[in-house]
Amino acid sequence: MNLNQLRVFHAVAKAGSITRAAEQLRVSQPAVSKQLAEFEETCGLVLVDRLPRGVRLTPAGQSLTEYAERLFLLERSTEELLTTLRAGLSSRLRVGASTTIGSYLVPELFGALKRTSPNVELSLEIGNTAHIFELVRKDQVDLGLTEGLSEESDLESSDFGEDELIAIAAPGDPFERSSPTLSEFLARPWIGREPGSGTRDVLERELRLRKLEVRPALELGSTEAVKKAVALRLGVGFVSSLAVELELHAGRLLRIDLQDFSLKRALHKIQLRERQLSPLALAFQNLLVSPPPRTRVMEYAI
Repeated sequence: MNLNQLRVFHAVAKAGSITRAAEQLRVSQPAVSKQLAEFEETCGLVLVDRLPRGVRLTPAGQSLTEYAERLFLLERSTEELLTTLRAGLSSRLRVGASTTIGSYLVPELFGALKRTSPNVELSLEIGNTAHIFELVRKDQVDLGLTEGLSEESDLESSDFGEDELIAIAAPGDPFERSSPTLSEFLARPWIGREPGSGTRDVLERELRLRKLEVRPALELGSTEAVKKAVALRLGVGFVSSLAVELELHAGRLLRIDLQDFSLKRALHKIQLRERQLSPLALAFQNLLVSPPPRTRVMEYAI
């Protein structure tokens, strides 16, 4: 197989037009047409239907495009690996993380990387679990970190840690000196995250198993907003233990121990199944599994 001709076919398939593919490849349109025709002849297949405006992939062309995507993704990963190996750890790491992990865990790990390798370029994009899956799928981040688990065939998931969802209320709440049941706790107005968030998905899955159907009185788009609303006595809530350490230490929120409810959840690392991780990404992955000692919360308390 002529890989250059495969690259030309891939460009045509992605661009949807021989003309646009030629512009992207910076070659003439006749050259692209010739390479595409020769590639189809070599394959013994019609890969695209030529239309008055653009092209349309045949079923064979669609199948080949999927394999070409994986091949060229591996090629890009290999080039990144070689660049990184030549430069040590002076490279870039792109991480996508769901809100809780991105806000409360990743910054400390980035700090640890910076202390050992000050020349690295680190970027973090935060979104809900569904958004992080899409970033990984489009190869816009090297790794995704989520509470939710992906079952998509093109994504590879593995656990890297554990978190706990805990019940919280404002100081002075009637539950402060008691241990209510889950039903008693949820009889109060419940403040929850928006649909699509990992926290909401995990909690609702557990409630369904207990045959409890409770809708939040307020749906808020961030954990910080949930904590603020609970502190203002608008209701009670569930948040990640990672997210509330400072407020518990400072006495701005209370942890409510429920008699019949304890919910721990795995934290997941998501990556494209065919993607080769760079040494820097592997170093970050090692920090996920064996994180450095966390900075004591009292050092941040005001």
